[in-house]
Amino acid sequence: MPLFNSTLETGTRAVVVLNAAYPRALDLARLTWFDHLVVHTADAGGPPSLHPSLPERSGELLVRRRLVEDSLTLMRRAHLVEALADESGVSFRAGDAAPAFVNLMRSEYAQVLKECATWLVAEFADLDTADMATRIERQVDRWDLEFRSDGQQPGGAS
Repeated sequence: MPLFNSTLETGTRAVVVLNAAYPRALDLARLTWFDHLVVHTADAGGPPSLHPSLPERSGELLVRRRLVEDSLTLMRRAHLVEALADESGVSFRAGDAAPAFVNLMRSEYAQVLKECATWLVAEFADLDTADMATRIERQVDRWDLEFRSDGQQPGGAS
């Protein structure tokens, strides 16, 4: 099983984010956005990003939802995440074992990931869905412009 962009890696990020957000519960859409933003925090005006800025990163948001959903299923089986259902739908919260799991993560990368998750939650967790979507759309537009600064038009035409 590959580790990069696997359900294990994505699920681990979800546990770190949900642990930082506790006791809040986050829905799948927000967790999908957060999975992307937690490794690209500089794009959202935060601390230096964990992962490099690549021109295709706006496309990551489009394919991430299923991966995040599968990762949450994996983390629920490990009792690190719990699902909550109410009148607004299904959301997810850090499970009882999440704090111990996150505390065991001590590598430099893990420490920075935890710091980025804490920043991300403080900055975005309490925004309503419309405000969150607006901020994400502005970033995607900026990414497109940033990588077309050489005069290229969409599709490679000048």
